[in-house]
This record gives sequence, C-alpha cells and structure tokens, in this order.
Amino acid sequence: MPPFLTSPPTTFLSSLPCPRLGLSKPTSSCFPFPSKSDKTLKTLTSPLYGSRFAAMSWLGKLGLSFGTRGGISAEASATLAQGPDDDVPAPGNLFAQFGAGCFWGVELAFQRVPGVTKTEVGYSQGNLHEPSYEDVCTGMTNHNEVVRVQYNPSECKYEDLLDVFWARHDPTTPNRQGNDVGTQYRSGIYYYTEEQERAARESLEKQQKTLNRRIVTEIIPAKKFYRAEEYHQQYLEKGGRFGFKQSASKGCNDPIRCYG
Repeated sequence: MPPFLTSPPTTFLSSLPCPRLGLSKPTSSCFPFPSKSDKTLKTLTSPLYGSRFAAMSWLGKLGLSFGTRGGISAEASATLAQGPDDDVPAPGNLFAQFGAGCFWGVELAFQRVPGVTKTEVGYSQGNLHEPSYEDVCTGMTNHNEVVRVQYNPSECKYEDLLDVFWARHDPTTPNRQGNDVGTQYRSGIYYYTEEQERAARESLEKQQKTLNRRIVTEIIPAKKFYRAEEYHQQYLEKGGRFGFKQSASKGCNDPIRCYG
C-alpha cells in the first residue's frame, strides 16, 4: 500500500462530521447540498423544494418522471445512459472509474496520488441521460457518484489506485457509507479493460481475506460518464462547505475532511 494512504475505513467512517443526506434539518456542521449562500440554503430546505423531491419520486415510481428530457423516450434515455464511456483520455493516459461514497472526499484522495493527471466527479451506471445532482438524489435513476481518474501508467499502477479505493471506504455496506445512504453511495469498480477487470477481482479477493464481513463492491464495465456540476469538481481542494482549502498535493497525507 502506498505510504501516502491515511487511516483505515473504520477510522475514517467514525470521524465523519455528519451525514450529507438524511438530515432532518440543516446543521451548522454540514448540509446535503454544498452552498455558501444563506439564500440557497433557505431554498433547499423550503417545503416547496421538499415537495419537488417527493413529486419526482412518485412520478418515477409511475414511470413518468424522466422520460421526455431532451425530447427522447425513457427507453432511449436509458439506452444512452447504459452505453459505454466513449470519452478519450489524454495521450499516454488511461481512465479508471470508482464509486466509494460521497465523491468529494474520494476525488481528493485520488488527486493526491502521484501519476494521476486528472480527476473528475460525476454520475454513471444509471438509467437517465444527462442527470442532474437533484435527479440522482431522488434515488430513482440508479446512478452512482463516481470519480473518473486519468493516470499515467508509467508513473502510477492501476493497483495503486485500487489501494486508494479500498482504503477510502467501507466496501461491506450496501448502498451506504457512514450516514450517507442511497444507491448513489454504493461501492463499485468500473473497468475499461480486461486487465483492469482482472486486477480488480484479484484485489477484491485479497481484500476479502482481511475483513470479517462480505465485500459488496460491484465490478462491472464502465458506462457513460456524466460530469457533475462544476461546483462539485475538486470541491474540497477549492474550500468545501466552509471555505477551508484542503491540499491536493501529490503524496499529501493530511486527513481529509469529507465536507470541507
């Protein structure tokens, strides 16, 4: 395991300041949606906003919610979303994609890995074309919050990325990391090549021998990647919820504050 990895998952989970979702009311320490604006907070916590989520959820159960976005049917939308990630990495680089809970802290962990040249957070593995954060949070689209990593294989092995992935989260909790609950927080390794698939499965077998509970991580092909809204990108490096920037320097092993 690379020396820059920090505390094990149990320590990390026990140090979570509070859930990003599932709060009955906003607190002074965190909130499920990132914002520095009181006006925005009031909007997000208003009865109207909550009603919008409820309406979207019920429409989804009826199969009526997301089917006509962009003038395409629900079936066409799902087909596009379930297609392969056809983006192309920079010359000399490869893609890797992981889901390990809230993508803010996961992205920062990968930003710090030597040989990683770019990270992006987004949504994948769902059934809605061009989802928004609000869509994903309804729990009706089946998307996962993921980090897509570009890395130079001459400087960073795929196995190094797998080490970061396992160390960053608890892979034994289905659809949950700490107090963050939902299908968008499931554990997943999404591979681009047969070599990545083989390495991921071998790594899972090795990791399972160190744990008392069964690993629930899904290992499946990478699907279309939808880049998340810009305010999510490098969120913790830019200051997070409270404006305190966290280092993304290569090799940095400072503790990661998950929400800022």
